[in-house]
Amino acid sequence: MKAFTSLGSYRSEFRFSTWLYKIAANSSIDYLRKKRIHALSLDAPMETSDGQIEIEVPDETHNPEMQLVRKQQRFSIDEAINSLPPKYREVIELRHKDDKPYEEIADLLGIPIGTVKARIFRARELLKQKLKNL
Repeated sequence: MKAFTSLGSYRSEFRFSTWLYKIAANSSIDYLRKKRIHALSLDAPMETSDGQIEIEVPDETHNPEMQLVRKQQRFSIDEAINSLPPKYREVIELRHKDDKPYEEIADLLGIPIGTVKARIFRARELLKQKLKNL
């Protein structure tokens, strides 16, 4: 409808599709401006029928209980890794702690890449069994 009512403003030296696209784009922008979400300020007091109230938001970023749980989990995982046989512990540490690719692990240990993959698979299975109860 906007394009039809604005047809008199179309200038023939420009492409019709460009003119039509610009009308559509501007209409979309106008629509989004009208639908703008009204944000609630956490700093300014809020007006109610009873007067002004302050908005208080709890700080959930610091959670000592979750920090303790994560610390215990890391300790248990480290303990389980340290209990692995040396050949499995070595590949798991290189892969997951040092973030080395399989090829580099194979070069460092002087073993084939297939052996690296097999040891990592076996080490993960052993870790799953050890950590199953956590």
